[in-house]
Amino acid sequence: MKQIIHRIAAITATLCIALFFISTIIVELFGSNESIATIKSIIVWPGLFILVPAIAITGASGFALAKSRSGKLIKSKMLRMPFIAMNGLLILLPSAIFLDHLAASGNFDTRFYLVQGIELIAGLINLVLMGMNMRDGLKLSGKIHARL
Repeated sequence: MKQIIHRIAAITATLCIALFFISTIIVELFGSNESIATIKSIIVWPGLFILVPAIAITGASGFALAKSRSGKLIKSKMLRMPFIAMNGLLILLPSAIFLDHLAASGNFDTRFYLVQGIELIAGLINLVLMGMNMRDGLKLSGKIHARL
């Protein structure tokens, strides 16, 4: 059961970040200021209220699953998790709220685009790290084979 919860939470968290990332890029390239503000609002609500618990459940269930295991893949996953969490808590979460606030008030200035750039970079880093954790998890579960 822990594995199923972990898998669902990890997929949910990864899809949320990917959706936030892709929708931000698309709306920035092709949308109006109003559509940018709408996306920023949706990312905060309900987006963060789906993402934050999904990441917390992924981390907690991952630690529970790792208790009885050891090895290089477990160690790699455990080293990535604090960075993913801190990146989310210190950069992605405040950036999303700040960008929503600026967009809602129509402030699409240098600050908006500077924070937007930082948020996109941090989101991409988290996507890569989460993808690496998924890959290692699939190796641990035997769903994919490790290269020898």
